[in-house]
Amino acid sequence: MLYLKALHIIFVVTWFAGLFYIVRLFIYQTEANDKAEPNRSVLVNEYKRISKLLWYYITWPSAVITLFFGLSLLMLYPEWPVWLFVKLCLVGLLYVYHFLCHRIYQQLRKNEYPMTSLQLRLWNEGATVLLVSIVFLVVLKSTLDMTFGLLGLVIFAVILMSAIHLIKKFRR
Repeated sequence: MLYLKALHIIFVVTWFAGLFYIVRLFIYQTEANDKAEPNRSVLVNEYKRISKLLWYYITWPSAVITLFFGLSLLMLYPEWPVWLFVKLCLVGLLYVYHFLCHRIYQQLRKNEYPMTSLQLRLWNEGATVLLVSIVFLVVLKSTLDMTFGLLGLVIFAVILMSAIHLIKKFRR
C-alpha cells in the first residue's frame, strides 16, 4: 500500500506541475498574440509547440496514472471516512478543471483566444485552491480544518492581489 501511495503522490505532483505550467503557457501565448509581427508568429508557434509537449507528454499521462493509482488505493480502504468523500468531490472538480484546460488548449491551437491574460491568471488560481484544499483535507482529515486553511488562502490571495494592484498603480 505504501508503494501505491508513493506512486500516487509522485504523479499527483507531476500532474499539478503540468496544470500550473500549461496555464502559464496559455497566458504567454495570449500576450504574444498582441505583439507585432514577426514576433507574434515566432512566439505563438513556440508556445504552441511547448504546450503540446507539456500537455500530451506530462500533464495528460500524469492525470491518467494519478487516477489509476488513486482508484487502486480506494480499493484497499475497507470503509470510506467522510473526509475521503469530500476529497473525491474535490478531485472530481480537479478533473473538471483539467478538461476545461484542455478546451482552452484546443481553442488556442486554433488561434482562438477565449480569455484575456488577466482572466487566465485568475483561472490559474483554481488549481491552487484545489491543491490546498485536497492537501489540508488529506493531512488533517477534517473538513473544518480544510475550511480554515482555505479561508487563510483566500485572505492571502486578496492581500496579494491588492498589493499587485497597488504596484501597478504606483508604476503608472
